[in-house]
Amino acid sequence: MSELGSSVPSCEICGYLGWSVVYRGKIRDGAFPNFVENALVARCDGCGVERLPEEFCIPSSAYETIEYRKKLQQEVDSESFALTHDELQIHTLKAIWPTNLRGKTVADIGCAAGSLLDHLRGVTAQQIGIEPFEVYRDDLTRRGYTTYGYASDAVKDWAGRIDLAFSMQVIEHTRNPKSFLEEIRPLLAPGGKLVISTPNRDDILFDLLPKDFAAFFYRVVHRWYFNAVTLENCARLAGYKVLEIRHVHRYGLANALRWLRDRRPSGHACLPGIDQLADDFWVSYLAQIGRSDCLYAVLQMDGD
Repeated sequence: MSELGSSVPSCEICGYLGWSVVYRGKIRDGAFPNFVENALVARCDGCGVERLPEEFCIPSSAYETIEYRKKLQQEVDSESFALTHDELQIHTLKAIWPTNLRGKTVADIGCAAGSLLDHLRGVTAQQIGIEPFEVYRDDLTRRGYTTYGYASDAVKDWAGRIDLAFSMQVIEHTRNPKSFLEEIRPLLAPGGKLVISTPNRDDILFDLLPKDFAAFFYRVVHRWYFNAVTLENCARLAGYKVLEIRHVHRYGLANALRWLRDRRPSGHACLPGIDQLADDFWVSYLAQIGRSDCLYAVLQMDGD
């Protein structure tokens, strides 16, 4: 504990007091290639989740202002957000297939500028946007969405009324993942489900390029790092029944090959000779062996 300081006193998920350092070195500071040197990542000796000590994290208040988006060098207008995030919604829609969305009341917790809500709007009956950043929230309201800053703010109006809630790539940012999930539970209707996603700590690139990829994967905007086991454990401790943990890989084979060649991310950039067939096999293979870049969990209130 002395090495980690008082910033990691006990595990917010399981309450265990012991931590082990699993990584030392630079971590990503917002947009690549900006880094913070001499950081630590600790693993809970109780439940196995990994955490970035608070001294290296951006403050939670950053998500209520432009600070977080500036850190990532992202535009804050909704149109620019949609251009970079619309293509990601296919992974969420596939993850919930074949769930019938028609006529459902849905909520997106941490919805940002509302890309997922836009995709759900045509078929669902009601869409609730929960987003701490006021600029996005005001724009969502102008576009006709019902909005709140936090899940706890929505309970007074929507307790027991949400058929399907989403929270994509949010839980890793929170101060307390267990409490975050607990605050969503009162919103769910009987039989309602919560779908969450988060980066996968067991990404194949940790084996292929352990040092270079670790410096990219660990970052000041993410406090928490989950694999399938620790994500499921967190959900159960928060009072959910875990219906499914799904591994989803969002990048083709060229991305991994470029990492090996260039030691840097390349997104969806192509390589000669790597076609859709190769990408499909790579994505499917990593999902089957649990080494994808992303995890999706489908949850339901325990007892439903």
